[in-house]
Amino acid sequence: MESHEILREAFQQTSPKEIAAEMGLSLSLVYKWSQPGDGKGSGVENPLDRVVQLVRLTKNPRLIEWLCQQAGGYFVRNPRHKQRPEHQDVFPSTNEIIQQFADLLESITHAAADRSITKEESGKIRQQWDELKAFTEGFVRCCEEGNFEKLPAAPVWRE
Repeated sequence: MESHEILREAFQQTSPKEIAAEMGLSLSLVYKWSQPGDGKGSGVENPLDRVVQLVRLTKNPRLIEWLCQQAGGYFVRNPRHKQRPEHQDVFPSTNEIIQQFADLLESITHAAADRSITKEESGKIRQQWDELKAFTEGFVRCCEEGNFEKLPAAPVWRE
């Protein structure tokens, strides 16, 4: 979906007039954000396109991480697929997801055993959780594509 389409959809929940007034912008500018900017419409480069450009130019994903935090979420990068020379069966990957989840639960249980979790323990839990989400996302993408030769490798924290 294109950025102007996302904005057009968002404008169905909050009127462009309210947004323009709150942001101190002209109503016509806000409307133009929801139109294609590829020469076919009268659209202009919108804030979403500018954020993407800013991330690309700075090569700093912390910009997106900050936006996700502001929205009450957390950014998880999609895994890069690595072509494997041999065919990867789906079952070892499902077992890997289960094992990663079990390892995460073990880390949580171990960290909470003394009824407090240190900064280092929470850091390890966060790392395992993020890597589990990324690995599982890679698995789901392979399922959607029907291509299990691109299944991701296990994360580096596994011992």
